Amino acid sequence: MKISRGTQLLILGIVLVVIDQVIKVLVKTNMTLGESFNVLGDWFRIYFIENEGMAFGMKFGGAVGKFLLSVLRIGLFAALVWWISRLLKKPSVPTGVVVGLTLITAGALGNIIDCLFYGLVFSESTPWETAYLGGSYAPFMFGKVVDMFYFPIIDTTFPEWVPFVGGNPFRFFAPVFNFADSCVTCGALYLIAFQYRFFLTEDKKTDGDKADKRKRK
Repeated sequence: MKISRGTQLLILGIVLVVIDQVIKVLVKTNMTLGESFNVLGDWFRIYFIENEGMAFGMKFGGAVGKFLLSVLRIGLFAALVWWISRLLKKPSVPTGVVVGLTLITAGALGNIIDCLFYGLVFSESTPWETAYLGGSYAPFMFGKVVDMFYFPIIDTTFPEWVPFVGGNPFRFFAPVFNFADSCVTCGALYLIAFQYRFFLTEDKKTDGDKADKRKRK
C-alpha cells in the first residue's frame, strides 16, 4: 500500500513535534532553572532556560507582547498548514519544498504548545526546584518556551588593545535554543539554499496569472 505525500508529511511533522516535546518535558521536570551540564566538552551544553516565546531565548515585551506573539504564532502555523495543503494538490511541486515547509510548521507547533499549555499543566520552574506535571504557573497562552541547547563554541575575552571592546567577554554561539527552533532554522535554510528556484518560478507564475486576468478584463 502506497502512502501519500500528505500522510508522509503528517507523520514527519508528528515525529518532530513528539521529539521536541519529549526533550522539553525531560529537561523541565529534571532540571532547575539555570542548571546546565556539559555534553561534549565546554562547547556543547544542556542549559535550561525559559523565554516568553521568541526563538533562541529572545524576549518580546510584557503580557500584551506575549499574547500578541502567541496569536501571531497560531496565525503563522495555520497559514503554513493551508499553504502546504495547497502545494500537495500540485504533483509538480518538488518534495523538498513541502518537506522544508513541514519542518518549519512542526517547529512552530512545538513552541506553540509550550506557550498555550505549559503554564496550565506544569508548576513553575525555579533555580531551586524542578517543575512537576500537574501544577499551574500561568494562564492559557502565557506559558514559557523551554530552551536547552547551548553551543558556546568560542568563549573568550577580547584583548585589551582592541578598540572599544578590549577586555570585554566574547562568546560564540551565545543563544540558547530548542529542537523546535532547530526545525524552523533547518527548514528555512534548506528552502533558501536548495529550493529557491521553485519560489522564483512561483512568483513569475503569479505575476503571469495577474497579467492574464487584467487582459481579460
